[in-house]
Amino acid sequence: MEILEVLTSMAKTGRLGPVFSGADWSDVTAALGEPWEIGTMGRNRKWPRLFAYGDLELSVCRCRKVSLICVQTWRDVVELPPSVVDGTGTFPAGLSHGDVISALDKAGCSWEPYAPLTFADQCSLVVIPTAANFTFEIPEGQEPVLNVMGLPGDGHDCNVKRRQNSGSGSLSVELAR
Repeated sequence: MEILEVLTSMAKTGRLGPVFSGADWSDVTAALGEPWEIGTMGRNRKWPRLFAYGDLELSVCRCRKVSLICVQTWRDVVELPPSVVDGTGTFPAGLSHGDVISALDKAGCSWEPYAPLTFADQCSLVVIPTAANFTFEIPEGQEPVLNVMGLPGDGHDCNVKRRQNSGSGSLSVELAR
């Protein structure tokens, strides 16, 4: 399997093997083993935490669900868990904008430019069905090169606890620490 096949499959399905937004963390670690722990996503909180399987990075919320997924492609080599990509899991990087667009078109993934992440020396596109995002660095005088591919979160927010007010029946929101 080639890296473009892996990324277009992720963009089309919203998953890489057992990894998808909302996946139970225990299912992911049972399938892929223990990851590298990168750390917390904020200074004063224990969760969410960032973990990695090579260049596959996962944010896991305190309810132990995968909340964000990205594949770092800016290095010379992209490393992904071999068990979910058939083969060694090691791929050459340096994917051009044209190659990514061609692969998405070939896979039947409709896409459009993504303006919020397009500026100065970077451009981005989003795959319509899954909201997968491909962000490219634009080296001076060269074609854009893929920097990162990401799958969006599932929208839940474990930092918010909802509870019923006992007297009024209204719903109140309280930040969890």
